[in-house]
Amino acid sequence: MNKKKKSIKFLDKTLIAFISIIVVLFILYPFIAVFKESLFEDGIFNISKFFDFLITEKKLISNSLLMAFLTAILTTSVTIAISIYWLITSSKFKKLINYVLFLTLVSPPFITSLSYINLFGKRGFITYELLGLRLNPYGLNGIVFMQSVGFISLNALILIGILKNIDSSTINSARSLGAKTNNIIVDIILPYLKSGIIVVFMLTFIRSLSDFSTPAIIGGSYNVLATEAYLSIISMGDINRSALVNLVLFLIAIIIFLIFRNNFKQISMKSEVNNNLKIDINKQGLIFNAFKILSFFFLIMLIIQYSSIFLSAFTKSRGGNLYFTFENVLNSKQYFSSTYTRSIVYSLIAGIVSSFLGLFIVYYLQIRKIKFFKFIDFIATLPYIVPGTFFGIGYILAFNKAPLKLTGTVYIVVLNLIFKLLPFATKTNMTSISQINRELINSTKDLGAYSLYDFKDVVYPLSKESLFLTFVNGFTSSMTTIGSIIFLIYPSQKVITLVLFDVVQSGKYGVASVLSCLIIITCLIVNALYHKLISKRSSYVFKN
Repeated sequence: MNKKKKSIKFLDKTLIAFISIIVVLFILYPFIAVFKESLFEDGIFNISKFFDFLITEKKLISNSLLMAFLTAILTTSVTIAISIYWLITSSKFKKLINYVLFLTLVSPPFITSLSYINLFGKRGFITYELLGLRLNPYGLNGIVFMQSVGFISLNALILIGILKNIDSSTINSARSLGAKTNNIIVDIILPYLKSGIIVVFMLTFIRSLSDFSTPAIIGGSYNVLATEAYLSIISMGDINRSALVNLVLFLIAIIIFLIFRNNFKQISMKSEVNNNLKIDINKQGLIFNAFKILSFFFLIMLIIQYSSIFLSAFTKSRGGNLYFTFENVLNSKQYFSSTYTRSIVYSLIAGIVSSFLGLFIVYYLQIRKIKFFKFIDFIATLPYIVPGTFFGIGYILAFNKAPLKLTGTVYIVVLNLIFKLLPFATKTNMTSISQINRELINSTKDLGAYSLYDFKDVVYPLSKESLFLTFVNGFTSSMTTIGSIIFLIYPSQKVITLVLFDVVQSGKYGVASVLSCLIIITCLIVNALYHKLISKRSSYVFKN
């Protein structure tokens, strides 16, 4: 028995050391590498080149800030409208809104740009075929509109998640006292959503700044920092300049995050509210109707855009008429023969490993109360804040020479995906573990259980649902990501999102639509299997 105890203790210490080392090595070290490349010259600290960049690229910076601000304003406004309309409308429309929002979450981030070109481009179906117009879809307006459409879904689901926990008794009391719908929205719902609105605005601003694919596709002559970071490597081979650009993006993002971080805590506190009463609000009033119109406009826009992708995958235009064809499908075979399988394998590995790694970090932090893991958890959160290109460049700079030469290998891509997903895995598992009764943990110790037995017998069984959720999110994110891995993948190792990005840029929109459909359907199948599995588990628990 004593020998067994020593073995488990050794395994426990080995796990602690291993997790600490890999988090520092594959997250903190790449960060340091980017800072070193940006601020050092020939081994000497040189802050002047950073300030020189700020002065010479003022236009680039102002373009980026304007784009991010406009996108954040538009996205947040629409998000508020959709979430409040969701709260007030009937259960039938609630389900429809959920389905539409969910669909847009399982597609590559630049898909909206593809559908935008198909619908509103110079030869677009709506502008050219139906209206006979020749509009220029490129520039700031196109970027802001397409980024907003792409970001709305996640933001709306965040606010909807908060509204699910609103104290219904307050609203019902206000109604019984004669409050109208406008008053309820202004005096109760909007103040309740304040922290969520700030978080949504902040997340949108950061995501807009770090998005290089949408400006690269429909930006035209409107240049921004994220696209410049991408082009600095792809077109000029200047990794130093790309590192400088990403450092500027990182500093902007971290400043915004630090200013508004307290709102995240307030959202977490609101998510713990128990609410079982039904909310009944009259569907009337100027504000409600305005929110209804705005919601329907953007939801219909989302439906049209994603329908256009599926439509253009199996149709072609001839003489102003659309006709059904499998030509796009046949032409697309050469692009995904091996990349599709490779993408699925990478996504499966990244989803599984990041889920368990996140669970272990939270276990040592919250259950075992190891103080050092506060630092590990902080490091694990960093990839959430930085642009994807920042994290990708960090891997190039950190792992391009012995003894950790990983560039050009499969490992660097998979590792980047795993640790990019880690923030979501830790936060999701943290929510799950925080709900575990401490008495269960203490009872295993009282019965003489060794270290890690509380993980095996209590934490893991009670965290299976959050593990499934983090896996599905990890799989979907890996299948649709592009930013953090675009610099890491060699031509022979391409994944399907990078092939899709190349195809869109080369103007082969029919083929791009086929590849988009394939990615969306794959992610939908995995998510459907997850929901079926969870519902089965829930029904089993209820019956027993």
